[in-house]
Parts: sequence; C-alpha cells; structure tokens
Amino acid sequence: MNHRGEKFKEMLERITQALKEIMRTENDVFVLSGSGSCGMEAAISNLIKGDKILAISNGKFGDRFIDIAGRYGDVIPLEYEWGRSIELEDVREVVEREKDLKAIAMVHNETSCGITNPAPQVAAIAREYDLLFVMDGITSIGGMDVRVDEWGVDIAIVGSQKCLGAPPGLCAVAVSERAWDRMVESPPLYMDLRAYRKSAGKGQTPYTPALPLFFALDEALAIVMEEGLDARIRRHMYLASMVRDAIRRWGLELFPRLNEVSSYSNTVTAIKIPEGITVDELRREVKQKGITIAGGQEHLKGKIFRIGTMGNLQEKDVLVVLTVLERVLEARGVV
Repeated sequence: MNHRGEKFKEMLERITQALKEIMRTENDVFVLSGSGSCGMEAAISNLIKGDKILAISNGKFGDRFIDIAGRYGDVIPLEYEWGRSIELEDVREVVEREKDLKAIAMVHNETSCGITNPAPQVAAIAREYDLLFVMDGITSIGGMDVRVDEWGVDIAIVGSQKCLGAPPGLCAVAVSERAWDRMVESPPLYMDLRAYRKSAGKGQTPYTPALPLFFALDEALAIVMEEGLDARIRRHMYLASMVRDAIRRWGLELFPRLNEVSSYSNTVTAIKIPEGITVDELRREVKQKGITIAGGQEHLKGKIFRIGTMGNLQEKDVLVVLTVLERVLEARGVV
C-alpha cells in the first residue's frame, strides 16, 4: 500500500474515527509510529519549552513523566511511594504554591503497581487554575471508562498494544484546542504535532508510517468496535474482579494502598508475594505450565507479581491462569 495513496487515507480515517470513539473525544487524534513513551514525549515537547510543569508519580511510568518533563522544562515533581494513592490536597497545594505552572502531567492507570489514579479530579484542578492537563492513558483507554472531553484532558495518550489489543509500536494522542493555543515553537521534528495536523488534512502522516502496524491497528480497532466499547469496559472490569476475588480468597494481599479517589486497576493486578515462595519461583513454575505472569519493576522486583487482564482476554483465559496459580501455591503450602 502506498502511504500517500487513497487506500491509506481511507484506513487512517477509519483508525482516527475509531480512536475518537474509544477516547470519547471530538479533539484531533493522531497516530505516531512510536511506543507509548513516544506519545508521552510528544505531549510534553509540544507544550513545554523551559516552562514549569507539575509531574505526579506513584509508580514507574509517573517517574517517566518526571524524567521527560525535566528534559524540556522546569519540572516540579510530586512523588509518592509506589502504589500509594495520590492526594488531591497535595496537588492543590503545589498548584497554589507554584504560581507560574503551565501544565500538570500524570499517569491515569499505573500498571507498575496496579493502581488507577484520580485523573478526572486532577484534570478539574488543572482547569480551575487554567493549567493544561496531560494524561497517560496508555493502559486504560480501551479497557476503562476514559472520557477525554468530559474530563477536560488537553493531551491524552494511548498505546497500541495494551487495551486496544494491537501489536506494540504505535501510539495515539488526542489534542484539545486549549493545547493547540499554547503549543511551543519548534518542537522536535519527528514529534511536531502541528506537522501531524497539517498532514491529517490530506489523509496522511508527515513521515513514513509503520504500515504493517497500521494494518494491525485497523483490525484491532474493528474488533473493539464489534465488541462495543461499553461491553469491553465491563469485560475488563469483570476479569479484574475475578483476579482480585481469587487473591482475597487465597489470603494474599493486593499491593496498592487506596484512598477515596483511587481504585484498583482493571487492566493489571499487583499482588504482594507471600512467604513460602519467591517471585522468580512462582513465575518459573507457572511458566512450566504455559502461563506467563509479570514480576515487579525496579525496587519492587522480588516483592510483587502482576497479572494482566487487558486486551482481548476472555473469562476462560483468566480461569486457566487462576487455576494454575492456585495449584502452584497449594503445592508450596502457601494457600
């Protein structure tokens, strides 16, 4: 397929319209040939050039936002222990103290520790103080009820390989008019969102797209649309509840520490490793039975294990995972 031809234009239009529906937005949406981190950097680099930005973190990917923001501007980090809930009072305190902030950036669904953060509430604070709000929705959009326009998200990012169920390598960003009005001059060439907007008018991308991944994303989005967004969100919620119910039944402990505005993630569940088995042993033994689970990242390595329920997994898939886990834990005398 010629990526400057009519067939690609038609495919890009399908992809864009499906993403708008999934993100619940009328804002401009663009697909970039790069991972979710590319989308995060595109958002920051188009809005921040020496400006002050509040970046909130309670996990690995919040830390990534702090890192990216610090490369382009004066980052004010609001950092929590991984898995601890964000406190809205803390956000408001920083915003009131730092009078010249331009934006707030945060992760909606922090998969490093299985917690969903209060994006709507933080977005409301941003609007109250006339700040831009950038949201990493990489692992929530398409699997959770994310409402970009209703919440007031100025740039939202989603990754192709998470809840959308496509291969990795693409990301999409939704950009509000408020964001367009406050963009910096001369952002990095490859991530210049004005270039994407200009090319979108011709049904093209500004640079050669990763065509095979676009084909796959087109098909993945058709699967999402066939299932129906609301049904897909309910399925993610149900599968995650299956995992959490089993964890509690076995007497194990979920890792996140919630407050009234946070919740357990419906796409990744993080569990504290019990005594009697190590994370490496658990992963190895379930792998021998055909099941792959994740361990912890960075300083949580060896302390937690994680079970994903995102994408196109079905009830029978999760039942198999839980059955294998239970047998391994029983054999070790853990449950």
